[in-house]
Amino acid sequence: MFDFLGEYDILGAFWMTIQLAVLSAVGSLIWGTILAGMRVSPVPIMRGFGTAYVNVVRNTPLTVLIFFCSIGLASTLNFNLAATDSPSFIVDNNFRLAVLGFVLYTSTFVCESLRSGINTVPVGQAEAARALGLGFTQVLRIIVLPQAFRSVIAPLASVLIALIKNTTVASVIGVAEASLLMSEMIENESDAIILVFAVFALGFVLLTLPVGLLLGWVAKKVAVKR
Repeated sequence: MFDFLGEYDILGAFWMTIQLAVLSAVGSLIWGTILAGMRVSPVPIMRGFGTAYVNVVRNTPLTVLIFFCSIGLASTLNFNLAATDSPSFIVDNNFRLAVLGFVLYTSTFVCESLRSGINTVPVGQAEAARALGLGFTQVLRIIVLPQAFRSVIAPLASVLIALIKNTTVASVIGVAEASLLMSEMIENESDAIILVFAVFALGFVLLTLPVGLLLGWVAKKVAVKR
């Protein structure tokens, strides 16, 4: 019953999913933190940019963003993220464009989670730091963000789990991650559709469940007592 599974590179497909999720998570955390800083910045133009970016991108379907990166940036504007003379140009470029799309989208949720964490830090701490002569960036980096991160580990875990599941959208531009292989297997193994679904469902459970349990445990360990 499971013989046909050996004909497909299931582990390779899930490895591609893991690479997409890890690189996108790192990029989203960096860009989302910068956006959160903009959202609470005393400079109006930075606050305005952060607010507009989050509201526009967060309410744009992820599939549209991925298509925009592939067709709008790469095909129309020739904005490529891989060397055009490389023999693996198409594969590398589509993978990196997919990561870019995930970062643009997921960073908005990271930003809002982090901003909620910033709001939990007592205002008096920031005022005391400014009274000591620290600037906005120093107050944010030294006083506010460390406490904010400790407060939002659980919400960030939810964002990461959603990101892992969202990587399936990369298949629309030909990235060979798990859902693309699942589509191929469903087409070729029409008499074992339930088994194919079960295999890929189990794969995603194995990816997401440990993340939720681990980050939930970390959130309890580092929770800020107020």
